[in-house]
Amino acid sequence: MSETAKIVAEKLFALLGDGDAAGAAALFADDVDWDIPGNTEVVPWIGRRRTRAEVLEFFTTLDRDYLDRDKFTAERFFGDDDRAVALGSLRSTVRATGKVIESAFALDLAVNADGLITRYVFLEDSWRVADAVQA
Repeated sequence: MSETAKIVAEKLFALLGDGDAAGAAALFADDVDWDIPGNTEVVPWIGRRRTRAEVLEFFTTLDRDYLDRDKFTAERFFGDDDRAVALGSLRSTVRATGKVIESAFALDLAVNADGLITRYVFLEDSWRVADAVQA
């Protein structure tokens, strides 16, 4: 194992905090099990992704097209060799509606032997997200 999942999770949040979408996507394996559960018929940016290219598209378009993020902070990281959990909070304004999303979140991720992320499951208050997207 080149790096523990906890270290990779901390790097991911540091890169996202710097606005480095390409750097964040580079932490992912070519094939990934990615999910942000919720109402995909209402919220265009959530749902499943399977490739690093799809992850890069997500990180590139989220702030550009959908949200003005005020806060996206992981406050605690827990993990061992291949699994990690990040706990945090977020606050964003949906550009299309002007509504605010505030939610705690948990991120569950796994890394492979090369230290690349193979699983990314982001849990947030999906009801609040869907409500904020609807006019």
